[in-house]
Amino acid sequence: MDEERPSATAEGAALLRAAHRLFDRPIVLDDPIAAKLLSPERRDALRGGLAPFDDPERRRLRAGIAARSRYAEDCLAEAVARGVHQYVVLGAGLDSFAYRNPFPPDVLRVYEVDHPNTQRWKRERLADAGIAPPDGLEFVPVDFERETIADALGRSHLDPGAPAFVSWLGVTVYLGHDAIMRTLAWVASLARGSEIVFTYLAVPASRDVRRRSAVAARAASLGEPWRTFLEPATLARELGALGLTVVEDLASPDVAARYFRDRADGLRPDGPGRFMRARAGAPPA
Repeated sequence: MDEERPSATAEGAALLRAAHRLFDRPIVLDDPIAAKLLSPERRDALRGGLAPFDDPERRRLRAGIAARSRYAEDCLAEAVARGVHQYVVLGAGLDSFAYRNPFPPDVLRVYEVDHPNTQRWKRERLADAGIAPPDGLEFVPVDFERETIADALGRSHLDPGAPAFVSWLGVTVYLGHDAIMRTLAWVASLARGSEIVFTYLAVPASRDVRRRSAVAARAASLGEPWRTFLEPATLARELGALGLTVVEDLASPDVAARYFRDRADGLRPDGPGRFMRARAGAPPA
């Protein structure tokens, strides 16, 4: 990604969340904020109806993007119920949870971590939509070329002695393997009981290659090429070595069974995308 401009894929994800809420029934993720954060051109696309979003590729993407936010928010709710009061959104982009957060600020504080340029762009979108940053939200700018996430959060009000829930959605495929492991090592260093939900693309089966090539080519044309695929069993071992315990690792059929059962429209995710949930506190291997 070119850090001098905001992420095109971040806006694309918000567009598909908005399209899901507008066109799909039943909805998996109720996100009324996503459409308000879109550019006028993207909002115009929504007014054109379902057809531009309903080819097989966009149906799979729409389902996967709605489901990954729903899954992260379901896991977050479980963490809050057991006493976690800090939520860190890595690579927040146009994530909208903080602006529809059902928990009061004394129950859950949200930290949006992203590049300063992306945060500036988002705050302009929020202002244009008349959405004020809520109490309990803190923007944490991080210039990844000059500092670490730990350095950036060290300037924030995050309590390092208390557990945190971390989400990291739609990011790992754009990073190198070492950068992914450094971020996961930081999660492992958090207080015992901290948790992360992140998405990754598994090394695909042959049937996924053509589909993957088309989607990857589009991302590359936007200046955000796919870089890393992970093998699930190897990833689980690497997490264990860091001190993270795998709680769940969901493939597309698992996600479909949880969130897309008995739909008349046939909407469901498919392909090599996976949802990983891991918890800190295990001794490193």
